[in-house]
Amino acid sequence: MSIKTLSFGCRLNALEAEKIKNMLAPAIDTAVVVNTCAVTAEAERQSGQAVRRIARENPNAPIFVTGCAVTRNPALFQDIENTLIVDNFNKRNPNAYIEQYARGACHIKNPSIDNFHQENAQLSKQFIQIQNGCNHDCTYCVTRLLRGRGVSFDYQEILADAQNAVKNGFGEIVLTGVDLASYVRVYDGKPFLISDLCKKLLQDVPEIKRLRLSSVDPAVPDVSNIIELIKQDRRMMPHLHFSMQSGSDTILKLMRRRHTAQRVRDLVNQADGQITFSWDIICGFPGETEELFNETVQLARETRPIKIHAFPFSPRPGTVAESMPMQINRNISKQRVRIITDIANANRREFMRAKMRQPVQVLVEENNIARCPHDISVKIDGPAMLARTICDVELVDIVGDVYMGKILAKQ
Repeated sequence: MSIKTLSFGCRLNALEAEKIKNMLAPAIDTAVVVNTCAVTAEAERQSGQAVRRIARENPNAPIFVTGCAVTRNPALFQDIENTLIVDNFNKRNPNAYIEQYARGACHIKNPSIDNFHQENAQLSKQFIQIQNGCNHDCTYCVTRLLRGRGVSFDYQEILADAQNAVKNGFGEIVLTGVDLASYVRVYDGKPFLISDLCKKLLQDVPEIKRLRLSSVDPAVPDVSNIIELIKQDRRMMPHLHFSMQSGSDTILKLMRRRHTAQRVRDLVNQADGQITFSWDIICGFPGETEELFNETVQLARETRPIKIHAFPFSPRPGTVAESMPMQINRNISKQRVRIITDIANANRREFMRAKMRQPVQVLVEENNIARCPHDISVKIDGPAMLARTICDVELVDIVGDVYMGKILAKQ
């Protein structure tokens, strides 16, 4: 089998690309699969640029292009030689790929991949998709338009993925999806929520040493139950990433987000210092005055997230926010990105200093760089260790935003 993959955007895209690769393996010997992203105009541009480059460097390779960018803007890809388009709504259907291939849109008799430099990273943790799509209508978001309504996967499918993960040597599992916290199925007439899923996985697969959630919407009521579960079971990693987008109630309302700044304060207070948080923040959303941005700044100083993934607002075609009044100059948006990022960096440094000389469990990723439960890197001093190793270390120093660790015991 010679199927290569390239993904843009979120970790979910990379996971989906691997699933597509395995799905196609019985039917197709040689192909490139590109899972594109359209969350920003730049991500869409990079997706198109990469597919053109791959086609130019591999004239004998069929290229399947799927994902959000090709779903939103198929014209960007349809004239690229030997490119076969499969939109998001068919990406999990193997027949969609096989039918495209059989139609003769790709005129290659003896396919080969001649020049593909993208290396597949050796993962230290196993990502498992439990959900896809979204039922909400945030004014800035194009992803919900491109992935469709929310779909929560059957527990037995998720359980099988988790069992395979531990069988393959993964001690940490990360649950992921487009709107992860809104996961819900109905079994025996009762709702089965994300917190129920986590409890059941830990019960049914006791070999799971670490269970982590990729990103959650703080508006979902069940997040409170997740926090309680984290406080009760040390196998639940004590770090939550909130899809915040803003800390200003005025801007959150314009975005049609469903949480408030007070909801975030309440969740942080419920965590009682036992859980760390990180955020996504959009800077320069239409109507975000200096005063409203400072409300986000104040909330970050008050609730102390240790990481913030901040990025300038990017108007996406087809969204309400694209035509909203009071669009913000991009240079101002970029300046705000730096301000809010610096606050999170200062929060992280303070948190790291407070944990010095303490023992902590880490997961080795590569080159003796490990990850602690709070999702902070730890450089382990000593002989080379295998990825996926879980061990206890003492935090002995801080260099930049990385801990230095001394091994105490392997697990």
